[in-house]
Amino acid sequence: METAQTDQQQRDTATVRTGFWPKIKQVARRVPFAEDAVAGWYAANDPATPSWVRAILIGALAYFVVPFDAVPDVFALLGYADDAAVMLGAIKAVGSHITPGHRGRARRWLDSTDLA
Repeated sequence: METAQTDQQQRDTATVRTGFWPKIKQVARRVPFAEDAVAGWYAANDPATPSWVRAILIGALAYFVVPFDAVPDVFALLGYADDAAVMLGAIKAVGSHITPGHRGRARRWLDSTDLA
């Protein structure tokens, strides 16, 4: 069982590594949880973040990145409702590990990036 979790975590990590930035750049202006997602990415990639917290954040970010989920993202804002619910759940579970530094980096990135 532990191996299966490790394999899934590795797949999720690869999905997030390759897909997060293109996806967030494409939708950041349209989804209300963009800052949480970017802050979660910074926290998940911070070596000081506990591994169990990183696993939860990577799982939520992978769900956001993958276009085929409970409600496909092609359905305008409705398609991101499930992504928002997953992100909110992850933030509620591990939000105390997302530091002001992670949030500040997220705000600066969102403010300085040319978004679609």
